[in-house]
Amino acid sequence: MPQLTLVQAINSALDQEMARDPRVVCLGEDVGLNGGVFRVTEGLQKKYGADRVIDTPLSESGIMGSSIGLAMGGMRPIPEIQFEGFMGPAYDQLVNHAARFRNRTRGSMTVPLTVRVPWGGGIHAPEFHSDSPEAIYIHNPGLKVLCPSTPSDAKGLLLAAIRDPDPVIFFEPKRVYRSFREEVSDEDYTIPIGKAKLVSEGADITVITWGAMVFQCLEALDKHVPEDASVELIDLRTLHPMDTDAFIESVNKTGRAVVVQEAPKTCGLASEITTIIQEHCFLNLKAPVQRVCGFDVVMPYAKLELDYLPDAKRIAEAIMQTLAY
Repeated sequence: MPQLTLVQAINSALDQEMARDPRVVCLGEDVGLNGGVFRVTEGLQKKYGADRVIDTPLSESGIMGSSIGLAMGGMRPIPEIQFEGFMGPAYDQLVNHAARFRNRTRGSMTVPLTVRVPWGGGIHAPEFHSDSPEAIYIHNPGLKVLCPSTPSDAKGLLLAAIRDPDPVIFFEPKRVYRSFREEVSDEDYTIPIGKAKLVSEGADITVITWGAMVFQCLEALDKHVPEDASVELIDLRTLHPMDTDAFIESVNKTGRAVVVQEAPKTCGLASEITTIIQEHCFLNLKAPVQRVCGFDVVMPYAKLELDYLPDAKRIAEAIMQTLAY
């Protein structure tokens, strides 16, 4: 199997699905001739033509509205929003239209589109280029929200998303776009939406996270947490619908939990996970659930960005405090 980066795995998924299904089209700012700002769609326009890999005007609302129309007309559009901070102009189209058509038409019409969005911090980008807005979209019924952390998961989840009958937001953690390679099958395969991944098995404490934070957690376990601490690490992969059974079962077993997210602490997904744990694991908890999060401020510029994001030391400190409670 080839060794691919996250970028290459996503490109492979897009290539395979465009070859398999003529209804699939990619559209967005610079996705064609330039192959996207991160070169995720590189080579696809040359292979499939400008009518299937479409360079659009600089208009996120227009990109999303056009994609909704294409999906309603029987196509399988994959719009790219160049950075997560630019999703605001597309919010109305995505939330008030794409997410509601199944309910509005009592199931007679769906909107099968997959919104690709580079997501999260860690690359020293300018303002509006490093946010983690997943909770905003999880809050809206009708949208599925995915955030893979590895190349093999990214390919399998993206293929599943494109084939799903409903709108899916596919957040791509840009911090790990090219940070490592792993074996990725060149075969056609999907990973079920709504299924978390057990990264490491343990008995003393459960750590729950997603996206690039998976690797900060792994670094914490490798460098800062004693070997005799048995830590179970869960990568959610799908943020909505969330595999609550996976972490409920784990926390009922370990009795302790730490939730790690890049986003600001207040009203983030970590808060929802913590509440679910309290509702289903209360009698088995041996310590309060801890959250390790970004701070309740705008993502700072490059000089302070890594101080804002949870790192291995902050995560390890939360783990050790929870174990010692």
